[in-house]
Amino acid sequence: MQTSQKAAPLAPLVVFFGILAVSTAALFIRNAQQEAPSLVIAAYRLTLASLILLPFTAKKALADFRSLSAAQRREVLLSGVFLSVHFAAWIVSLEMTSVISSVVLVTTTPLWVALLSPLVLKEKINTGVWLGLALALSGGFLVALSQVCRWEGGGIVCTGMGSMVEGSALLGNLLALSGAWMAAGYLLVGRRARPMLSLGSYTCLVYTTAAVFLLFFVWLSGSRMVGYPPQTLGWFVLLALVPQLLGHSSLNWTLRFLPASFVSLALLGEPVGATLLAMIFLNEVPLLGEIAGGMMILAGIYLASRTRKAAHTA
Repeated sequence: MQTSQKAAPLAPLVVFFGILAVSTAALFIRNAQQEAPSLVIAAYRLTLASLILLPFTAKKALADFRSLSAAQRREVLLSGVFLSVHFAAWIVSLEMTSVISSVVLVTTTPLWVALLSPLVLKEKINTGVWLGLALALSGGFLVALSQVCRWEGGGIVCTGMGSMVEGSALLGNLLALSGAWMAAGYLLVGRRARPMLSLGSYTCLVYTTAAVFLLFFVWLSGSRMVGYPPQTLGWFVLLALVPQLLGHSSLNWTLRFLPASFVSLALLGEPVGATLLAMIFLNEVPLLGEIAGGMMILAGIYLASRTRKAAHTA
């Protein structure tokens, strides 16, 4: 118990580290997509992460899993199912719809978590967190819109918005929204299941469950899992190591101490981190709207964090 109390103050810092690690995913995925289908990329990400964990955690994870009640076992497995469908839906959506559509829809995850937390977890969402959520979500929409809107002739002109509901884009948008729902489910169920297990046991069970389902999805799609060039395999490995093992595992650790609504809100910092990495490695200079939106996201996360801290110290 003392260890948990000492570790709790570190949770916000670990969230920040987790967001930095998760932010690398877009960079790695973009490079991997030059040779591999998105569903295969998702499967490799979770499969490699699971294989790395298994030698160190499998024995204890299996023993811990057996010690759980039937209901608790279902929650742990359900968390893995949610994670697998989240990755499958979101990454595939990027092949069918525009980045703007996918970003706008996937960044609604904190909204669904905030709406469902009082019902599922009995976690009260205070006014400051709602304000932070609204500010961060608005920043996310501004970042996305800045990619297709520009100032022209004394007014704002947006191009490409009509494609959001045309042809396969409609299915892509539905997949992106489904990805947001699955991510919300992953965080909500994870908030309930995570305290039952050690971090090693929880991540081993959840990642392995997600990997099994993603491999099944790849099999259904008829895609191949072998024959990719060494460079593409390298991107697969980086995806497993950095955003998955370092990023998601860090966030899973914080679910022991922080409300799911706060952790999901912090995830809105991922586009900011991804933008900074794109500047460094892809020479992509952010637009003014992206900079302003990023500042709004960070301000929203800060507001929610300060409000939560004040509530706990009052």
